[in-house]
Amino acid sequence: MKTNFSCGHINMDFTHTFLPTVYMSVFIVGLVGNCWGLKSLFANWKKFGNINIFVLNLGVADILYLLTLPFLFAYYSAGSHWAFGQVFCKMTRFCFNLNLYGSIGFLTCISVYRYLSIVHPLRVMGRITRGHSVVITAVVWGLVCIEIIPDLFFDKTLLNSSSGKVKCVDTTFNFSTKEYLDYSIAWTVSGFFIPLLIILGCYGHVAVVLFNNPNIDQVMKQRCLKLVIIVTLLFSVCYIPYHIFRNLNLKTRILKIKGTCEDWFAGIYIAHQVSRSLVCLNSAINPLVYIHSNENLLVHITRLWERARRSVPLLFNHRIQTQTPPL
Repeated sequence: MKTNFSCGHINMDFTHTFLPTVYMSVFIVGLVGNCWGLKSLFANWKKFGNINIFVLNLGVADILYLLTLPFLFAYYSAGSHWAFGQVFCKMTRFCFNLNLYGSIGFLTCISVYRYLSIVHPLRVMGRITRGHSVVITAVVWGLVCIEIIPDLFFDKTLLNSSSGKVKCVDTTFNFSTKEYLDYSIAWTVSGFFIPLLIILGCYGHVAVVLFNNPNIDQVMKQRCLKLVIIVTLLFSVCYIPYHIFRNLNLKTRILKIKGTCEDWFAGIYIAHQVSRSLVCLNSAINPLVYIHSNENLLVHITRLWERARRSVPLLFNHRIQTQTPPL
């Protein structure tokens, strides 16, 4: 067991070098992917079917969060110094949570719609309208806001008198950690665990129906399999680690306040920082939903890739020829 002094000291070098790189990379890739995806969505609005409203809101939530990443990049690059004020700090963290739980909510809606169209096609045919999707979208945004608005009442900024730097944290400070952990656990159950159970139930039933019914179109089976892979990737890589290590990190902070310190606390902190970068990737991975929902976009991307792949050798040969002196 370490001493309280060594336990309380956290080396922030990893955070200050790792997170800025991730944030800027996700900002570039995510912004390009979502803008391209939204352009494809509007160009092929009817082809997306009843899930087009959900895909649109998924893209809006991503772009809203992506626009805050340059400020987070500046914050961590400056050694965790926030120069944009307390209100904007809370707005930035609010946009992160809005994107995170909005994405989970709309992915759940897309999964339920896919489930209904495959398992109960006759019951839902003509009964699910665009108006239903709009109402469900409003309900999802409302529930997400109810879940994350309490986060605004926790302190997010604090001036370090010794260094003169202003911190802008994603959770809260030590004097409210116990209350924040209770809130975080309830938040995790309602905003993440329940949607995860719904998605697992939907895709579990869908898998049974697809494998036991030879009459279902092969293209439909492939499209559903792609969506299962995308959602599984999002939850396994982005969402599950973040929720586990956010709560574990809060718990270790409470134990430190009580005077308990273990060697593995540092590992939890590092894992939490890595999970924060992984959950950030959801804004770059979500555009895969556009590709899944629009086969024409996938064909277009494949053609562009093949064209780029063929152009590289041609460009290389051209450079060699231009650099070779005449005999």
